[in-house]
Amino acid sequence: MPTYDPVESPDATTVFPYHDLTPPTLEDVYRARQVLSDRLPRTPLVRSDPLSEAFDADVYLKREDTLPTGAFKVRGGLNLVSSLDEAFRDTGLIAASTGNHGQSLAYAGAAFDVPVVIAVPEDANPSKVSAMERLGARVEHRGDDVDDAREWAERQAATEGYRYVHSANEPDLVAGVATAGLEVVEDLPDVDYVFSPVGGGSGASGYCLTVGELTDAAVIGVQSERSPAAQRAWSEGHLDPHDRNETFAEGISTGVPFALTVEFLRDRLEDFLLVSDDAIGREMGRMAAEEHLVAEGASAAAVVGARTMREAIAGSTVVIPITGRNVDAEKLARVLEASRGAN
Repeated sequence: MPTYDPVESPDATTVFPYHDLTPPTLEDVYRARQVLSDRLPRTPLVRSDPLSEAFDADVYLKREDTLPTGAFKVRGGLNLVSSLDEAFRDTGLIAASTGNHGQSLAYAGAAFDVPVVIAVPEDANPSKVSAMERLGARVEHRGDDVDDAREWAERQAATEGYRYVHSANEPDLVAGVATAGLEVVEDLPDVDYVFSPVGGGSGASGYCLTVGELTDAAVIGVQSERSPAAQRAWSEGHLDPHDRNETFAEGISTGVPFALTVEFLRDRLEDFLLVSDDAIGREMGRMAAEEHLVAEGASAAAVVGARTMREAIAGSTVVIPITGRNVDAEKLARVLEASRGAN
């Protein structure tokens, strides 16, 4: 069984010799699409009449929630595992996740017959945990937040020989999720703005790499002000952890910025907004009521970002990815109740 010691890391996470921090290219994205073409369906790009009216713009939702795991990250997991080094196929993969990254790897592990271990926080979304287990992953509850779980997974990778799958410092992951952007360009080549939620930053990096490079569109990142690590690193020019990681929107919850994606976004992102958790919750409620759509907090954050810029985007064509639908039932009930109270 091969084992690997960590190497010097440019950020506060652990990287191993097999991690390549070179950003993927557009050519890598086209190669990823060849891998995914017979494994995943193309996701719809649907005009939102309520948001188009509210923003005085043509607003389209990229429905990544229709993918098999209910979230966009499955694109990256399948692409990475498809070319996994043979040395890791028996030992398998390990990663830390609040849910969607873990489901992505669990799905890919099942597809390619590779064992998967996912470390999650103690309070991880039960529905996401169940989904990972149904796909055959072993789930370990470790620590109070995703960064605690990540540190445990990193230690296990070093001592047990797992292939540690970083949630962002993986070019194959970014290239895989970027295939969604190719679909946007093909369906809507005249797009002006893309608003993408940012946690680890793979999704926003993917849209910069595709829509941002192939069109004149501006890609705008959005993160919760209660978990602003990536936005602070992007705006202040560093990769230091942030001491606040408190958002309820687990898809954009991280206290540590990641080197590959932050550096990429620093070069290519038009702007990076912070929005409140209260606004995210209200937007989740509005989307359920007006769009009849269950959207994770990360997706709702992107809509809030667009809402804060509605004067600037009036008259333009806007794309907002619905990055996932995997909302815990109790959390959704609380959000909907709060939304009714606000109205």
